[in-house]
Amino acid sequence: MARTTDITTVQNVTIEYQLATAGDRILAFFLDSAIIVIGAVLLLQLARPLMETDNSWSLFFLMVVILLFFLYHLLFEVMNNGQTPGKKALKLRVIRLDGKEPGWSDAILRSSLHLIDSLLSAGTLAFFMILTTRRAQRLGDMAANTTVVKTSLPGWRYSLEEILNISTLENSKPFYPQVRKLSESDMMFIKQAIINYQKYANTAHEYAIEDLVTHLMPILGIERRPMNRVEFLKTLLKDYIVLTR
Repeated sequence: MARTTDITTVQNVTIEYQLATAGDRILAFFLDSAIIVIGAVLLLQLARPLMETDNSWSLFFLMVVILLFFLYHLLFEVMNNGQTPGKKALKLRVIRLDGKEPGWSDAILRSSLHLIDSLLSAGTLAFFMILTTRRAQRLGDMAANTTVVKTSLPGWRYSLEEILNISTLENSKPFYPQVRKLSESDMMFIKQAIINYQKYANTAHEYAIEDLVTHLMPILGIERRPMNRVEFLKTLLKDYIVLTR
């Protein structure tokens, strides 16, 4: 069963994210490591003449490879919105648990502690912690107050990519601006109603959706009943995010 976590953004909007599995994160790490190894091999070819004349260059080269590993994760996570190429390929992203955007200090902590929970322990420590901690956090995540989530989700949910792209009213015009009349607790109730409807496809939950739409129409001043009740509720959720981010 997929694990999820709720993150409350700085705009006081709570969004449910699906946590990346240990398998997804390991595969992403291997993809990133393969890229780093290719870069290290190219550097090795350039440094070989020096290493053949002086063995001290071998230690220097090892330090350069470790620095390359550190900078690779640091720069990509900061400059590519929490995604290394491996994470992007697996549709994963690093996010902060307090809803803020990850910054340099977060990436430095995550990259530094990779040396302990990914390299020195051959990945076993990271794997164990991701499996056993409530929010699938390795040591680097705990230190930086971050976790790794999937950027696309099945079913009714909006993907993380879509949510992050809803930044201002300039690039996403809401269909129902009157949704401001509703509170965050109202939106959480709507979200849960959709979850229940998708999870338990029965008459009782269909009636619940119908009753919810009937209740919301006069509050929002909507006269024509929406043809697709679930899509209507999903649009309200999206509009609420647009207007409150």
